Amino acid sequence: MTSVLYDVPGPKARRRSLVISVVGTVAIVGGLVALLMFLAAPRTNAGGVQIAGMLDPSRWDLVLDRAVWRVVWRGLLGTLQMAGVAAVGAIILGIVLSMARTARSALVRIPAGIVLEFFRGMPVLLLMLFTLLAFSTGTYWAGVVALILYNGAIIGEALRAGVASLPKGQRESGLAIGLTPLQTRFSIEFPQAFRQMLPIIIAQLVVLLKDTSLASILGYPELLVVVVRQGPTTFGSKYLFTLFFICLFVYLGVNLLLSWVARIIARRTGSDYVRKRGRWIKKDNDPSLGIAKVPDAGMGGGGGAV
Repeated sequence: MTSVLYDVPGPKARRRSLVISVVGTVAIVGGLVALLMFLAAPRTNAGGVQIAGMLDPSRWDLVLDRAVWRVVWRGLLGTLQMAGVAAVGAIILGIVLSMARTARSALVRIPAGIVLEFFRGMPVLLLMLFTLLAFSTGTYWAGVVALILYNGAIIGEALRAGVASLPKGQRESGLAIGLTPLQTRFSIEFPQAFRQMLPIIIAQLVVLLKDTSLASILGYPELLVVVVRQGPTTFGSKYLFTLFFICLFVYLGVNLLLSWVARIIARRTGSDYVRKRGRWIKKDNDPSLGIAKVPDAGMGGGGGAV
């Protein structure tokens, strides 16, 4: 089937695309091989003594030590404690800011907009340092407060955009049945906006989790501090590279898990899916709902639901 967006590539274009793909693949594989060879090569320390390469088995026997994973768990627990409290606070603050940002009164809307833009433009680390130095909150609460303020502003702007994208008839229908503007916002507009922006909100919470590593500058015992900074003191400096990779893969695993959960939630809360017999399927693919797509009829044809 021909595409209406671009011409079908001819023999020369297909050959050029194949050559570019082969060259790109070879370059990527060559770069990975060069990196592995560089990491595996022996090193010479400051004293002129040759030490084993980063991929030497003597540097990786630490992975089988249970004490290492107890340390990793302690650091991960500190990270999750900060991220969990900050996530709840950021969602609550985002809801409040979005409500104030969409208020009819300019006395509420304009200051809320200034506050929202201010915290959106502030670096998270600077907020952490300011909170710690100005209020002597301790490293934990300095990190939590900074993450709440920054991510709450981002979530608030996302919710405001979600409310603004709704048809005006949603609000008018609520007012027509006797609801107050506030009741209409909470009962009709806001639930739809929250569902629409849920993938963005969860993606921002993934960013929040990664930003907890900035609290390492303050000395808070989160994953990066406990594993990478304190780990070599406990297990030996030769394991620094190993501990770095353990920390990297733990962060990667947690973030991939959250992203997977975000995709599931986005799919199950989306308007294009329906639950039937324990499975989530697209409405377009469910004949029992009376929805089907008309196949394309070429360049001049269109599709629609019948």
